Amino acid sequence: MPRVSQDHLDARRRQILDGARACFARHGYEGATVRRLEDATGLSRGAIFHHFRDKESLFLALAEDEAHRMAEVVAENGLVQVMRDLLSTKDETGPQAYPADWLGTRLEVSRRLRTDPDFRARWAERSRELTAATRQRLQRQRDAGNLRDDIDVRVLTAYLELVLEGLVSHLAMGLPADDLDPVLDLVEDSVRRHRRG
Repeated sequence: MPRVSQDHLDARRRQILDGARACFARHGYEGATVRRLEDATGLSRGAIFHHFRDKESLFLALAEDEAHRMAEVVAENGLVQVMRDLLSTKDETGPQAYPADWLGTRLEVSRRLRTDPDFRARWAERSRELTAATRQRLQRQRDAGNLRDDIDVRVLTAYLELVLEGLVSHLAMGLPADDLDPVLDLVEDSVRRHRRG
């Protein structure tokens, strides 16, 4: 029997994650039944669970994938850019191709963090990546003289993370988002160093 290439395995894993992202966003964790996951991914349960031990492992892998993608955006462009990406409507080839699905995943993560102590313990390790990326980006900006230096970087990190959580809640409630760019401009301006002159 021929061996399956790593590229094929990686592509199959990506197919599963992309389908599961849409399924969890639409139906929530409990509503994302195996049958719905099969429909969303176009694969059998055997194919899905060959790559992931169970539904919880699949969901955690999806949440980790989202956190990793966010950390990459943060490292390159900052946490405010993650927020801007949430507000933008991009075509399906952009880096944030499915902001609504990302939001659904993020909301499910938040809900499970409140209600599932085991998930909370597993997730704590993963969420540190985003915090570390944000902190490192802010430190680089401070070192370059672009960031205010009167507030500790840890405090600025917590501030930006709270703004992100507030934006996620705002979007989750279905409140209008087309006028929030000036708010994000204000957030960005609030952490910048202002030179006199």
